[in-house]
Amino acid sequence: MMSIRRKPQDEVLSRFGRVREACRHGAESWRQNASGAADRIAPAAQRTRDVASDRIMDARGWSAPRIENAARYVEGGLAPRVGSFLSDVAGRVEPPKPSHRGRNITVVMLAAVAAVGIAGAVMTKRNSMQSLMDDDMSQPEHEASAKSEANSHAHTP
Repeated sequence: MMSIRRKPQDEVLSRFGRVREACRHGAESWRQNASGAADRIAPAAQRTRDVASDRIMDARGWSAPRIENAARYVEGGLAPRVGSFLSDVAGRVEPPKPSHRGRNITVVMLAAVAAVGIAGAVMTKRNSMQSLMDDDMSQPEHEASAKSEANSHAHTP
């Protein structure tokens, strides 16, 4: 059975002190073992680093010409085809332009009616001007003949 009474303070501190001392001892032991392991592994790590560096340089030497060939192919052969393909796709995807045929026919008809109306107005104006000119021209002749008739009647007894 567990006691619910509080333990004396000095007993708690002594237990805490023992745990703290055990942690210090464990940490010191761990540091010594880690230092020894690092000393044993350091030469192998250096060799691994050197081998990896050599392999990376070999891989770069092998891949550089292949990357350059791929770049030439993309620039010369693939890019124009991809560009053409994308242009074709853009043309297919673009929605059709709205047809203004009905509106265009209406505008043309309206313009034709306006042109006929203007031509009719011009012809009417021209005809009225012509009739006025004809009336003005015939009036002096009519007046001259009336005067001559009046004169001829006046002179005859």
